[in-house]
Amino acid sequence: MTNVINTTGINTTDFIKGQNGQFRAIVKVKAGFMTTVDDLGIQCNWSTGQQWKKAIDVFRGFRKGALQTIEFKKDGTNHWLTIFARSGNKIKLMDIELMQDILVGDINQNWYNTNLYNQTQYSAVNSKTWASYAYQMNQPEPAL
Repeated sequence: MTNVINTTGINTTDFIKGQNGQFRAIVKVKAGFMTTVDDLGIQCNWSTGQQWKKAIDVFRGFRKGALQTIEFKKDGTNHWLTIFARSGNKIKLMDIELMQDILVGDINQNWYNTNLYNQTQYSAVNSKTWASYAYQMNQPEPAL
């Protein structure tokens, strides 16, 4: 597992731990109320199967401001665990596996008005471009 560097103070969980399971999201719709969105790929027999293979797929799957919560249910259990939680413009909780997959571009595009957007954090992990990781150390560019 990659070491996560978190200078933002966002609380972390470690529920996923590379395990297989299902994800669902709580999102705010344009009408202003919340609704649950499940990944129904397996039940609908989509040709590509499950659409959300990782938490980052859910994180990237909604328009700016819609995603409120991501939950994970490990295969073989009936318990949904919160792996991402947001309240207003503040991210309260995030799973380490999700955190290590987030790119600077993910934050700069849709999450720039939250506590994820943090230049001190970007500097701590040597982020230089939108393609850089936001919470794990990036390799320095080779000198020419």
